Formats: sequence, C-alpha cells, structure tokens
Amino acid sequence: MEKYRLNKDQLWTILEAWDTYVPGKIHLVACGGTALTIQDLKPSTKDVDFMIPREKEYRMLVTTIQKLGYTLITGYGWARKEKDFIFDLFAGNNVYITELLESPLKKGNHIEIKSFKKIIVSALNDYDLIITKMFRGTSVDLDDCLVLARSRREAFNVKKFRKRYEETAQYDVNPARMLQNLHWFIDSLGEK
Repeated sequence: MEKYRLNKDQLWTILEAWDTYVPGKIHLVACGGTALTIQDLKPSTKDVDFMIPREKEYRMLVTTIQKLGYTLITGYGWARKEKDFIFDLFAGNNVYITELLESPLKKGNHIEIKSFKKIIVSALNDYDLIITKMFRGTSVDLDDCLVLARSRREAFNVKKFRKRYEETAQYDVNPARMLQNLHWFIDSLGEK
C-alpha cells in the first residue's frame, strides 16, 4: 500500500474511532474514489470524499473532528497535521461545485455499505457518482467512471444515465463542456 493512499480497512478504522466520539447518528455518503474503494472497485483512494446531506449532521461531524485535532486545510478538506489523509466533507447535495438533482439520501440514490453504532456509510448511486466525477473531468476521474460502468455491466442503464447527466449539465456554468465529457464517456463505453 502506498504511503499516501487509504484502503477500505484503514478507512473503517478511522470511522470506527470517529463513531465513538460523535454525539448522534450521522449518514455519510461516499463519493469520488472513496465510493469506488468501499465497493471494492478500486484498491485505495488518495483522499476521502463524503457528502453529509443533513446540515445538522454535517455540523455535528465537523465539531467532533475538530475536537479530534482535524483542521480545515482546503476549501472542503480536513486533516490532522500528523496524518497524510485529507477528508473532503461536502454539506448538503453538493460534491465540489456540482449540485445533485435529488438528495443522496432519497431511496435509490445511495447504496448502503456499512453501519457503525452511530455512523452509517453509503456510496452515492452509480449515475450521480459518475456525473460528479465527469464534471471534474480529470483523467483519473474519467478512468474511474469507465471502471464503475463496466463493472455493473447490464445493470448500468446508459439511456437512464444519459438523461440524468443531461439534466444535471443544464445547471452547470459550462453545459457544453459537460456534454463533451458525456459524449466521450458514451463513446468510450462503446454505446450509441
């Protein structure tokens, strides 16, 4: 394991520690490479990405991790000085600057993965996960999207994905660029 990458077991260990300190239930929705890692589609992730859709739970988590020595080191990223891993925490229905069409807590919009005593961890649904990664558009994001879609085989509905992607792109500041990413993705999948 690379020094600067976090695997699923390491993540569970950290979240289990957080779980002993949080004062109430918190639902974390993994996005980015974290969602792929906790679903065993990627061995590790460089940083950890979680959405916390409920504002009250977001504030509770931030207050807790601050007490544990985490500080805000980027716009969304929290880390402890002695640790290498950054936890990007997104409040509400946003991942970076992409706002989802619906709450990730709505039935069908997340995949439950693991529950601790107070922390519940889900992965963002495949379509929104790919959309948020495609909107960032780095080469790693694009490769991750192909891995996810191909791993789902027939369960990945390209027509449903295209419709959701096009609707989400309408709300972006540069819809044309987002649609270029969509066309690249569909072509790469070998779909019409």
